Amino acid sequence: MDALRDVRDVRVDAEIPVLEARRRPRPKLAIAPLLVLILLVNLSASLYQLPLNRIIERRLCRDYYNLHDPSVIDNDGNIDEKLCKIDDVQKSLAWVVGIMETLWIVGDFVMTIPLGFVAEKYGRRTVLWLNIVPRLFLLAWVVMVGFFEKSLPLKAIIVGPCLSILGGNCVLNSIVYALAASLTDDNVVRATYFSWTNAISYVVTFVGPGLAGATMTLNLFLPLLIGICLLLLAIPTISLLADPTHNRPASEDEQRRPLISSPTLKAQSSSGNILKPVIKRFHTLYSIVRSHPRNLSLLLISFFLTSLASSDTTLLAQFISKRYHWEFASAGYLLSAKAVVNFTLLTFVIPGILRARGTQGPNQPPTLSDWDNVEYSRICLILSQIGALAIALSVTPSFLFPSLLLYSLGSALPVFTLGLLKSPSVVPTDEDRSTNSTEPETHIFSIVMMVKILGSLVGAPLMASIWVKGISTGVYGIPYYTSAFLYACASVVFHGVKVQRGR
Repeated sequence: MDALRDVRDVRVDAEIPVLEARRRPRPKLAIAPLLVLILLVNLSASLYQLPLNRIIERRLCRDYYNLHDPSVIDNDGNIDEKLCKIDDVQKSLAWVVGIMETLWIVGDFVMTIPLGFVAEKYGRRTVLWLNIVPRLFLLAWVVMVGFFEKSLPLKAIIVGPCLSILGGNCVLNSIVYALAASLTDDNVVRATYFSWTNAISYVVTFVGPGLAGATMTLNLFLPLLIGICLLLLAIPTISLLADPTHNRPASEDEQRRPLISSPTLKAQSSSGNILKPVIKRFHTLYSIVRSHPRNLSLLLISFFLTSLASSDTTLLAQFISKRYHWEFASAGYLLSAKAVVNFTLLTFVIPGILRARGTQGPNQPPTLSDWDNVEYSRICLILSQIGALAIALSVTPSFLFPSLLLYSLGSALPVFTLGLLKSPSVVPTDEDRSTNSTEPETHIFSIVMMVKILGSLVGAPLMASIWVKGISTGVYGIPYYTSAFLYACASVVFHGVKVQRGR
């Protein structure tokens, strides 16, 4: 008995400093490797879009003029890019890019749940490493198809997204946001981290298109080769990330309940049959949505609609190139100018608002109220509506530029909507939590990313078909009229989100 008492006393004494350490906020440097990873991966993706469009357009253009007017083809087989803006070539370009985007999203969406289980069983770093493989293959395959034009037909380019079953944007973002959220319990700091992650994403949209435009004028394949190098650098960066699944035995919440209830330990001790835990995961996610208040359902619907509406961004390069008869490199410079606003907004303006509007109670750190999150989200939705409508109505580049800047002002929306996911207005009540042994917070970001990727899955073919219709009718702004309507629908849905003022 004395020995047992001594062991118990030692255990209690050992747990006190551990719990105290967990109460202390983690240093901000903990977010640095995550931000570097986002930078490398997203920059590689940003460098990929413009040369992809030009490589496909060049092949389609050559095939078209071989049949209709071979005289425009020079001795080296080149055609002036401005001659490639004809309707038939641009409609085919929209379909090929749309099919590739859809295939990438399908593989990513289908594998989100299985890879979530893999993340719990083998660690988040493992899934992030897997996530690099399809990105490397995609860029390398586009280079192969573009370089070996005589050996590989253009149709072969749609093979590029086939490895997205190893993870795409949905898997990456769900892990990234979950890691960012796990670094702090403070609402303001968490929202600031979300702002930083979004700011990094917009840094690459400001650097990427301009860099792609400049480098592809030197060599069409150079942006893709740079993207491959960036992805190779991302591999060692992942090893610097703190992986809660493997760096500590269990989370604080898991230590407070019997070990058998830990989803991570269950995943790590499960058998090789992945079907049963995947089915159970779907049931768990469904139970989480049902156990949450109505606000979560409204948020998920708004996430779907805004993701569907934002699918128009993949068309911007084609839209600018076709409507104004610009080269893709020139379109890249304009897209980079647009992203300057996004970067400034998310890096300086939004964090400043968060600090200024954070409320502070007695002996409490500043927190951002749910009311502020909701109000700022509604403002961002309105700005997105107006911006999309302005782009649709921009008949000249001089009108397009301020329209793009206005559209950019709505880019802060995820900062505030994601900030609501752990608020008292969204999490389950104590009664619901006591009857449910699952950990909603460990899955909620996966649910959100699945809903967003589902919106992209619907949006990619929808926007491609609408854009083709716009080319046929000459009403080029149709995709952005559609986006404005979808943002308006999201505003109506979000209006139903109810929180207490000042809470």
